[in-house]
Amino acid sequence: MPELPEVEALCRSFDARLRGRVVSRVTVRSVAVLKTFDPPLMALEGRAFDGCVRRGKFLDLAIPPLHVVVHLARGGWIRLLDKPTNARPSLRGPLAVMVTLEDGGSLEITEHGTDKRLAVSVVRDPGDVPGIARLGIDALDPTLSPAKLGAILRDQRGTVKSVLADQSVIAGIGNAYSDEILHAAQISPFRHADALSADELERLDAGIREVLTEAVALAVASDPGSLKDGKRQSMRVHGRTGLPCPICGETVREVSLASRSFQYCPGCQTGGRVFADRRLSRLLR
Repeated sequence: MPELPEVEALCRSFDARLRGRVVSRVTVRSVAVLKTFDPPLMALEGRAFDGCVRRGKFLDLAIPPLHVVVHLARGGWIRLLDKPTNARPSLRGPLAVMVTLEDGGSLEITEHGTDKRLAVSVVRDPGDVPGIARLGIDALDPTLSPAKLGAILRDQRGTVKSVLADQSVIAGIGNAYSDEILHAAQISPFRHADALSADELERLDAGIREVLTEAVALAVASDPGSLKDGKRQSMRVHGRTGLPCPICGETVREVSLASRSFQYCPGCQTGGRVFADRRLSRLLR
């Protein structure tokens, strides 16, 4: 799933490459991804792009006086091409929305996999999108500090892992980067968010800023088409179950909850304690 660094890189690329380009036609191949009906899609035709802004993990493409807001979810992606990949795409293919430009280029939004959560909205105000309206403070907001982070987490009931990935608390962090941030901060994913010490809050604040800033720099320097692979290769613990931790050499472990899994290093984060995989918990009682 694209998170803050990847969405930020896409936003910067589109902000530079789309400005002034005019929409010729909008074609929806998957009606389910379109979450709004007023304004209609045809209202975009003949209008020019005026930049892109990241809002948490949302892309906000401005086409004054309207906005196209995209949430890529788990299987979505968006590409700006010099020409359409296929003039007559299959209705059963991954292509969900195609925005054809007057200069012959195309902005193509696709979704792979069975977890269909890609969302595209056309609105007059980005705040009209429920997901944006509920966003908490941005993870890279310059006003976020250990003290402010402590005040935010003090009212949360849950593990620091789950709270970090809650967009209504801190916007932009998902499953992958929460693993990386907690590893950098040397904090167990099972710690209660409202019980972190002052030292842990200092480390968590530093981890958020350092991990995301480095990931944004890497993503921005990468070709948009290679962002997914670049993200995987840069991870220290996420997606590295069974491999040695690059910091202490301990084996990276995994815990699965429902349809998702997360990784951590016992040596760096839990004092050597290994937690049972929840999928097997009934067998370990």
